[in-house]
Amino acid sequence: MNDLDPLMRSWPFEAGSIQVRTIQGKDGRLKLQLRLDLGILQMEMSGRPDGQNPFGCESLLEHYEKLAARFENEGKKDTFKLNAEDCLKLQQEGIQYYHRYLAFFQLQNFEAVIQDTRRNLRLFDFVTRHTENPEMATMFQQFRPYVLMILTRARGMLALQNKDYALALKHVERGIRDIRAFLQEHFPPELQDQSAELHFLESWMEEIREQRPLTPREKLHQQMLDAIEMEDYERAARLRDALKELY
Repeated sequence: MNDLDPLMRSWPFEAGSIQVRTIQGKDGRLKLQLRLDLGILQMEMSGRPDGQNPFGCESLLEHYEKLAARFENEGKKDTFKLNAEDCLKLQQEGIQYYHRYLAFFQLQNFEAVIQDTRRNLRLFDFVTRHTENPEMATMFQQFRPYVLMILTRARGMLALQNKDYALALKHVERGIRDIRAFLQEHFPPELQDQSAELHFLESWMEEIREQRPLTPREKLHQQMLDAIEMEDYERAARLRDALKELY
């Protein structure tokens, strides 16, 4: 009666791909499902992915944030610390959000990806500020370049859906800058150059630039270069004058 094999056989696992779907739960609300090699993860579309409300809060992070704020209001800011057990619980919760933003990305729900990745970045910073063990901060922050890359991709894809290539490039440039700043602060130069996240975003930026439609000025400039190459200097001069009028 509790055997999950029939359910998993109805949705076979495919190695090398992220398999995601939405289903309607018995409560009438949409649920998000992610197929893994050993089973299926089912997540809520909003709030904490497992649907729980620890200590009456939307998430464990929110609970600890309220505790920290209470300590600060009472003038005890420096006495609020996260111990190893607190950090491990927060890490487990962060993994739930990680699975969900991967699923949302696959469904091209980029607004939800942005929300969940920003939430995990907030988690990293909160632990860094309040942990009593610096190694715990490193345990979280090591994933910062990856989460920044996913956030950047989501922002860029939203812009591209609206054909706003300039905004997409702006988001990618910001992502590259943020990742590079983090790497420069925490890693030596030889390791910074090995960042897969930077390599991906830099490659994607070039791809967007190549796909971006030319502006009127860029079209005139290209026509002028073509005219020079064809040794049609009279036409090249006219195009040069037209370019000057666009400034």
